[in-house]
Amino acid sequence: MSAPHPQPPNPVVIFDTLNAYINSMALKSAIDLNLFTLIAEGAATPAAIAARAQASERGVRILCDFLTIHGFLVKSEAGYDLTPVSAAFLNQHSPAYMGATSHFLLHDSHIRHFRDVAAVVRKGGSVDTHGNMGPDDPVWVEFAHSMVGLARPAAQEISKIVTSPGHSIKVLDIAAGHGLYGIAIAQHNPQARVVGLDWKSVLEVALENARKAGVVDRYSTVAGSAFDAAFGSGFDLVLLPNFLHHFDAPTNVALLKKIHASINPGGRVATVEFVPNDDRVTPPSAAAFSMMMLASTPAGDAYTFREFDQMFREAGFGASTIQNLEMSPEQLILTER
Repeated sequence: MSAPHPQPPNPVVIFDTLNAYINSMALKSAIDLNLFTLIAEGAATPAAIAARAQASERGVRILCDFLTIHGFLVKSEAGYDLTPVSAAFLNQHSPAYMGATSHFLLHDSHIRHFRDVAAVVRKGGSVDTHGNMGPDDPVWVEFAHSMVGLARPAAQEISKIVTSPGHSIKVLDIAAGHGLYGIAIAQHNPQARVVGLDWKSVLEVALENARKAGVVDRYSTVAGSAFDAAFGSGFDLVLLPNFLHHFDAPTNVALLKKIHASINPGGRVATVEFVPNDDRVTPPSAAAFSMMMLASTPAGDAYTFREFDQMFREAGFGASTIQNLEMSPEQLILTER
C-alpha cells in the first residue's frame, strides 16, 4: 500500500490574513450602523434593515452576507438573524452588550501603530515616542468609556474571589480606567473602600460609574502616574488590571516594590492579564497579545506566569497562583504579600 500523498501547500491562508483588516472594519461598520440591534428588533431583510439604518439596500445585503460568512449572522429565506454570540454581545438591548469596545480597539491611534510593523520590529517597540503611554493620553478616556461591557463580567467574577460581604477591606485600583474592578468589589462587599488611581480625566469616568453603581461614597481617587503618585498605605488588596503588560520587567519590579510597601501584612495583589504559556504561542489570544504590546508600547509584552511570579518575588512578595476567568480571555493572578 503506497503512502498517502501529502497535501500541497495552499496559499489561501496568506490571502485571508492579508485581507483580515476587512473583517475588523466590517464588524465595526455593523456596530456603527446598529445593525445587530435592528435585526434583534425584527428587521430581517436587506430592505427593512436599510430603511431603519438609513443605508443602501445593496450595501446592507453585502455586509450582512459578509457577516454571515464570518459567523456573526445566520441567513435563511426569511432574511437574517443573530447568532448566539451576536445576540448576547452585539445587540444593544442585551445587558452583556460590548459593541462599544470597537471604539477603543479600532481607535485611530491603535491603527496607526500597525502602519509599519517592519519598522516596529526593527526598533523592538513602538515607533511613537511613548506609544499610548504618554501622560494624560486621551485614548485612555476612550478606553474608560468603551471597555465597560468587556470588563464587567470579569470584574464581577473577580469580586467574589477576592472579598466577602461584611469583611472590612481597603482596596487600591491601579490604572482604574472605567473603575469597574474596584466598583464590583464595593458592590459585592458593603464594607469595602476603594481608591482608584489613574489620570484625572480618566477618573472622571470612573467616578461617574461609581455614582451609577451607588458606591461613590466609598470610592475615592488619586490622580497621576502609578509610578509617581503618593497613593498611601494600609491597603488589604491592590488591583492591577491590564497594566503590567505595558512595561518591561525592571520597570514592573520597581512599581511592585512600591506596591509591596503600601500593602498590609497578609494583603494580596490581584493582577488581570493576558498570560501565554511558556511556549509563547499558546493559547492564541493571550500569546498574540504580545504583538499589540510590541507595536503600541516602548517595551511592553505579554508575560508568562513564570515571568510574573519572578517579578513579584523580586519585589519581595510571596507565592502567586493563577486561575482562568469564565467570561474573559484573560487570567487572574493572586499574589500574597
